[in-house]
This record gives sequence, structure tokens and C-alpha cells, in this order.
Amino acid sequence: MLPWTALGLALSLRLAVARSGAERGSAALPPQGDLLFLLDSSSSVSHYEFSRVREFVGQLVAPLPLGPRALRASLVHVGSRPHSEFPFNQHSSSPAVQDAIRAATQQMGDTNTGLALAYAKEQLFAEAAGARPGVPKVLVWVTDGGSSDPVGAPMQELKDLGVTVFIVSTGRGNLLELSAAASAPAEKHLHFVDVDDLHIIVQELRGSILDATQPQQLHASEVTSSSFRLVWPPLLTADSGYYDLELVPRAGSGAARRQQLPGNATSWIWASLDPDTEYHASLLPESNVHLLRPQHAWVRTLPEEAGPECIAVSHARPRSLRVTWAPALGAAAVLGYHVQLGPLRGGPAQRVDVPAGHNSTTLQGLAPGTAYLVTVTAAFRSGREKALSATACTPARERARAPRPAPPAARGRDP
Repeated sequence: MLPWTALGLALSLRLAVARSGAERGSAALPPQGDLLFLLDSSSSVSHYEFSRVREFVGQLVAPLPLGPRALRASLVHVGSRPHSEFPFNQHSSSPAVQDAIRAATQQMGDTNTGLALAYAKEQLFAEAAGARPGVPKVLVWVTDGGSSDPVGAPMQELKDLGVTVFIVSTGRGNLLELSAAASAPAEKHLHFVDVDDLHIIVQELRGSILDATQPQQLHASEVTSSSFRLVWPPLLTADSGYYDLELVPRAGSGAARRQQLPGNATSWIWASLDPDTEYHASLLPESNVHLLRPQHAWVRTLPEEAGPECIAVSHARPRSLRVTWAPALGAAAVLGYHVQLGPLRGGPAQRVDVPAGHNSTTLQGLAPGTAYLVTVTAAFRSGREKALSATACTPARERARAPRPAPPAARGRDP
């Protein structure tokens, strides 16, 4: 028997035994992780709004298992400069954390969220601030939707380091920007809610935090129609062992794929996958030092990404028109649409953002008797975009309405 064949059979046998063990179940482990709250404490938030947000955070942490060997919490203010209300190692019980939250005062100043995110990154991974290596990291950002500096790059750095990002917007933030900033999928990590209705999402968000802080749990992130990233906590080191990964489609439509990684790896991207397909992922830690159980996860890729089709222009008036399009395929993968319109002969263009689930918009402020190029672009969670263009023309003047026919004259009797 060839050596590689023997190796494949041995790995398959280990996976089969691991799956049977997983099916028998195991006791749930208590959550463990570092939970950082990032609160907008700037002048863009009223004192009343800040007090409601503070109350919301207190309700959120009240039943959480906080302690040295469970969850630890920290609170950072967004202002002109970031300010730490308390680090992870300052409070070791839920009552102490709640008291510290109630005592937090608004800092005022500018809304420099990007600067605060860079600071939060340091806090989440600094042992001097009480952060612990090898535990899940969670960031909960509560904002009124605006920022004085860019947040995209520092937020992506956090997510690249394995931080799970939840966003709660109490204002009119840009849907596409906030969807891109939150962990995927956005519908599970992004909440738009009025400041007086924050209590509505407490239970759901608390459950999501507990799910994200389960220790030693294999999970997927950055899921697209053709790829996803597997993430796991550091179970080994480069000197203590290695990992065997296997990926198998549920429907049996393809062969199993395997990959071996060094012991210091904590993630791997499976690419070139089929859209809208469920996969079984397995992680087998191999070590002569530690006895570690295999981990498993089911992951479904998003539907195939296909751009908008069949643009239709209607209700054309001298200064407005309505644009409608067939929605993009793979609606679950769409963040939203950009509709851009500019004169064919040159001139300023305008852009309108349309949220996912909608497929029409009215463009106003146009010039009469002008030909325009209309482009509808679908923005997908994968970061890719697909567009379709069409031409449209506004009439030079309002169309004259046909006169209504006069009502028939009443016929009277001759005297």
C-alpha cells in the first residue's frame, strides 16, 4: 500500500471516530473571554442618550458569568481621545462591573472612533490591561452612527485578529459602512434601534455574546459564496504539535479536502467552494504533549453572487425619475445597492445608497431634457461589487395632460 494511501486511511479513521464521539455529545463548557464595550461618549450624544446607553450596558452584563476564569469586561469611551473607564482586571464580579458602569461619566469632545478602536485593540491584547491570551475577544460598539475619523481600517485589523464585533447604532448611521464594520453576517452582529428601545435587543445580544465566547470552539467567519475562514483558539504551539483539517460537502457532491497546519496556526481559509452548499469542517489537534479532542463545525456558503439585472426607468419628469431593477441573486449575500447617475455629456454625478431588500429609488434634482447614465451596483458581503448600467432621459417639460371631456349637457324640456 502506498504511504500516502495509508496516511489518508488513517486520517479518515480518526475522523470517523471523532465524529462518533461528537455525536454522543459533551458537557457544555462555561463561556470565557474578554468583552470590551466601546461607548460613544462624545458631544454628539446628549446626556439623556448616554444615560440610556449606560443603563442598556448594565442590563446586558447583569446575568453574565463575570470573573477571573469566566468573562472579563472593560469599558472604553469614544471622545476626542479614548478613555478607559476600567480595564479587564479591575473588577472580578458582575455587581462590581455594574457599579462601575453606573458610575461612568460622559467625556464629551469629538467622535474619534477610529482612534478609540486602535486603543481598544491594544487593550484587548495587552496583558497589562488584564487581557488574557488564548481566550475569545468580543467588542460591542454602541454608537449614534457617526464618526469624525475613519473606522474601516482599524475595525478590519480587529477582525483579522479574531475579534468578534457587534455594533448597536442608535442613530442614522450609514447602513453599508456599519454592515462592513460588523462581523459577518451583519444581520446577526448589527442592530439599529432607538435609544429608548434598547431593552428590546438585550436578550438577543447577550445570547450572541455568550455564543461568541464559548472556549475552544471551532467556528467560521468571513463567509462568502465561494470561501470561508475557519477560526479556532490557540490549542497548540509550533513545538507541541500540528493540526489536521478536513472539509466535506454534506451532499457528497465533491471529494474531501485535507490540509495540515503547524501548531501555532489559529485560522485557515477554505476557498474555491460551491455556492449555497453546507460543509462539515473538522479540526484534529495532533500532539505528543496534550490530549485534545477534535472540533467540528457545519458551515453553509452564501448563494452565488450575481449582479442586478433589467434596469427600468419610469415616472420620468423634468427634474426626477424612478429607477427599478431586478434584485441581485443571492439576496442573503447583498449588503445593499449604490445607484449612481450622471449626465452623458459630463457634469456632476449623484449617488444614492439603497438598503438590501429594496430594488427601486427615485432620483431628484435632475436637469430637464438631459440624457443620463444610470448605474446600479450591488455590494456583497465578500467585498465584491457587480454593476449594470442603462441610459435615461428627463423630458424638457411636463407633459400636457389631455383635457377631460366635458360632462354631457343636461337635456331640459322645451318650454
